[in-house]
Amino acid sequence: MTNPQLTRADIEPLLDAWLETEFTFHAVGPVARALSKLERGQQDFVLDWIKRITSTHITLAFNFAKRAPDLLRRLDPRAIEAWAVQLCDTYDRAGIYAALSVAEQVDAYSRTRQTHTEGALFDDIAGVLGNFVRGLSGRKLKIEQGDGIYTDSEKIVLPAITSRLASRDDNFQLAKATVALLWAQTRYGTLRVDINAACAGFPHPDRALQQFNALETLRLTACIGRELPGLHREILRLMGILGDALPAVWQPLADRLGTADARVEDSLSLLDTAYHLPDFQAWCHQGELRPDAVAGARAARIEKEKARLRIKLTELLDEFTSRPPSEKPASPEKPDIDVTPNNENGALDFEITLDGAPLVPPEDMKQLLTSVYLDFGEIPPEYLTPAGDGEYDPKLVFDQPEDPDSVWHGTYHEKGAELYPEWDHGRQHYRKNWCVMREKTVTPVHDSFYRDTLDKYAGVVKHLRRKFEALRDENRLDRRQTQGDEIDLDALIEALADAKDGREMSDRLFVRLHRAERNIAVAFLVDMSGSTKGWINEAEREALVLLCEALELLGDRYAIYGFSGTTRKRCELFRIKTFDERYGDEVKARIAGIRPQEYTRMGFALRHMTKLLNQIEAKTRVLVTLSDGRPDDYFDVYRGQYGIEDTRMALLEAARTGIHPFCITLDRDARDYLPHMYGAARYIILDDVRQLPVKVTDIYRRITT
Repeated sequence: MTNPQLTRADIEPLLDAWLETEFTFHAVGPVARALSKLERGQQDFVLDWIKRITSTHITLAFNFAKRAPDLLRRLDPRAIEAWAVQLCDTYDRAGIYAALSVAEQVDAYSRTRQTHTEGALFDDIAGVLGNFVRGLSGRKLKIEQGDGIYTDSEKIVLPAITSRLASRDDNFQLAKATVALLWAQTRYGTLRVDINAACAGFPHPDRALQQFNALETLRLTACIGRELPGLHREILRLMGILGDALPAVWQPLADRLGTADARVEDSLSLLDTAYHLPDFQAWCHQGELRPDAVAGARAARIEKEKARLRIKLTELLDEFTSRPPSEKPASPEKPDIDVTPNNENGALDFEITLDGAPLVPPEDMKQLLTSVYLDFGEIPPEYLTPAGDGEYDPKLVFDQPEDPDSVWHGTYHEKGAELYPEWDHGRQHYRKNWCVMREKTVTPVHDSFYRDTLDKYAGVVKHLRRKFEALRDENRLDRRQTQGDEIDLDALIEALADAKDGREMSDRLFVRLHRAERNIAVAFLVDMSGSTKGWINEAEREALVLLCEALELLGDRYAIYGFSGTTRKRCELFRIKTFDERYGDEVKARIAGIRPQEYTRMGFALRHMTKLLNQIEAKTRVLVTLSDGRPDDYFDVYRGQYGIEDTRMALLEAARTGIHPFCITLDRDARDYLPHMYGAARYIILDDVRQLPVKVTDIYRRITT
């Protein structure tokens, strides 16, 4: 049985309450009358969204309410929902006046409904495409939104929306294909030549540039076919849908440029021929060529990278010369440095030798070599001369991190920060790029805290070492194996009984000793809010010392970060120990330096730790939060249900990627909200903070075995 249609008398009191008409003076009568004429399903849809938008801004909700009945006659509900989200996103980014301007432009939105409902929005796809391009060989390119489709050799620029195709999935694939082609411009030498000079000799340089772009599209699409055959098949499919065909007169050029040995020089040699051919209709995944933008980025990069590489070579040489004499050959006064590019199977790597001895360069040096090679097609000899004393000031050559504290004091908090979304349960959508987060390193305190903790818990430490050594060396007996170390007596008796009864005797008669291989990565997220001062702060630090001592015995990969926040504009994550850091004096001093900060804004921290954990190769990835209370912030909407729901959504996001979240809390009231956030079995409540140092290692053992 369907619900009866709501009358004006039913609707008007709801609008009065939601839109606070007693204080806002919004005239809801005409809105209620228009809504009363809709079908019940439409009424429920509009009213639900009015209520959602009120959590963002009441005036915005009223403007939506005024326009929604008319929109329903022109648009399907999905399109109206997209428009409502756009209103809220605009408010988040630019405030109420910009959002109301979007509301006024609803007719234009209606005319482009297909674009908005089925197009691939930049905000939705940028993260995925960024990971995609970073996984490809070559310079690490950024993905940015801009006024065109091109690359300047440092970044790839895409429009706000990709919408040439009928489905959202196809539009995403088109954006991915476009990113691949722009990446290929940097990877396969398109941007290495002086394009402006090559086109300047033609009567119409712009036309020459257009045809050169067409030639390179042919060549690079073939490169993608060899490097990324699956994506190449997608490109051909999309081209088929859009009718992108190759004119017959261009086929000989395509054949020449489609060979494995084709280079950008081949495109240049064919440019005169292409110039006199009919215009090449740009393929769907083809972007622009902007030589001026490339030249600007290249000029800013070249001298700086030369200095950086020479400094890195000096550091590498210093490390080499510090080796024992038995590990290095006799060397002349001037070291002989040789770098050989390895460009096989699409991957770009480098072999480095110093006086004939092979060296393994650090990752940042590999990236420098890659970038230089992409600019020149070789490593120029002058780049391989180590920098002399005082030749360069590293502070002027290497990018220096922003001081978070100085930026917080300014107006533009987003400068140099990472931006994370936040789940708005009232809106039932994310607030995009909402939380402004910076990583900081805990200031180390070199005092006696570490030693005092070990002395205080000497008996516990001794017990932990026995437990975790046993866990590390834990073996498993696999019974009823065809081969093994010993006879499985139970299996043998059963087999002999079968044989006596005339049945076939089993050959699974052995026991095999199986060494348990641990392949675990664990991130610990420590609450550093102001409420942790006193006993809690001391107990957290002591627990981390004991935990690290145990984990060092076990051999699991682990990282420790702290978190705190004061509104969405100041979210801070504190490095205590990264995955790649050794548990040494510096890390011990950082644990000692953990101090209470601000409030417990938690969602951004969980999302960032999820990102870091997903960069670690491990069979099992665990995220453990140590907290003293519920998500909270300073006089902010985050206080209450909003923060709980955002945290829950961040935990669900982590779980969807295969991460196992767990919470250890000191909040005795946590049973009111933790089951909703973590689930029934993914948390433990400690009633006494003094239990934390003793219990945390046992808890860890249980959740990882």
